Amino acid sequence: MAKKQSAKAVIIFSTAYLPLASGAELAIQEVTDRIGDLDFFLFTCRMDRRYPARERIGNVEVRRLGLGVPFVDKLLAPMLGMHAARQIMREHEVRMFWGVMVSYMTLVPPLLKRLRLDKGIPFLLTLQEGDSEEYLRHARAGLIGFSWRFALRHATRVHAISMYLMHLAKYFGYLGPVVVIPNGVATDVFMPHERTGPSYVVITTSRLVKKNGIDVLIHAIAEVEKRYPDVICRIVGDGVLRRDLEALVHSLGLSGKVLFRGALPFSLIHKELATADVFVRPSRSEGLGTSFLEAMAAGLPVVATKVGGIEDFLSDGITGLFANTEDPHDVAEKIMMLFADHALYASLAAAARTRVVESYSWDHVASQMEALMKEL
Repeated sequence: MAKKQSAKAVIIFSTAYLPLASGAELAIQEVTDRIGDLDFFLFTCRMDRRYPARERIGNVEVRRLGLGVPFVDKLLAPMLGMHAARQIMREHEVRMFWGVMVSYMTLVPPLLKRLRLDKGIPFLLTLQEGDSEEYLRHARAGLIGFSWRFALRHATRVHAISMYLMHLAKYFGYLGPVVVIPNGVATDVFMPHERTGPSYVVITTSRLVKKNGIDVLIHAIAEVEKRYPDVICRIVGDGVLRRDLEALVHSLGLSGKVLFRGALPFSLIHKELATADVFVRPSRSEGLGTSFLEAMAAGLPVVATKVGGIEDFLSDGITGLFANTEDPHDVAEKIMMLFADHALYASLAAAARTRVVESYSWDHVASQMEALMKEL
């Protein structure tokens, strides 16, 4: 195939991609769907034999590499990714490599650069991680920290979705410029709705993992229920801690009060938010906190903890309420404050929606990402 005259191809590296959807994968789709004059190729792990090896999703040509066995595909990702990338480099004038999160597949660009097979193509590394600094330094016998340093050492430019991640990039040794552009929210989908139900409904949309503090929320609901016996807490999401959390609910006598909805398609999340009153996630760490932004866009006041990237968008008493970390009593107090003070509730909800619409719409975010890509 003849090479193109202008460098329009962008190769994206992401260990997971649609239909496996979380914040990072959805961000890739939302951004690329709004950029029409670049050719996007995305390499990801196949993960499941039911997923086609090749398909087009929006503006992206997706190529799933591997056998369809997650563990094997991840281990093979760097080798398979380098081979696939070099093929694209032979067929197209590649403008840039774009790695999303530091993981198996996103090690391809730094490996190509280390082996001097990159043809001088710039490497944009996007940091979306929500893990704590301690986890990144020590997890998996230090391999995650090593991977961060290796990827950052070879990055031409780093894009962080929050100030917290910008500081982490510097901590792990990146010396170049870091551009902070957050993830966005579909503000035309996540919109305020008037609640008419008789109960007080608390909601969280969260993976059931330690960092999201769902155990703290459940203990808080046990306190709220004493003053507001009609309270309901809906937990939307799934994860490795589900059985432990269900056991905690049972031990606290909250069966029927705390409801596990499981993992729902992204297209249904806004409907869940529309039937709730307050969004709560007492996180132990956050990269940004897109679930908070979605709830704010939907007109829900939020209760959060002052960790990670949450401080970028939540101002205590203005666009939400901060509770102390690891403090179920304080979380409960903040929830009950919102139930009792209707003026505060309305003020926080309105200001939160305004903050998201003005600064976190996908159109706004995508225009910044497009400018960054064309600058490199």
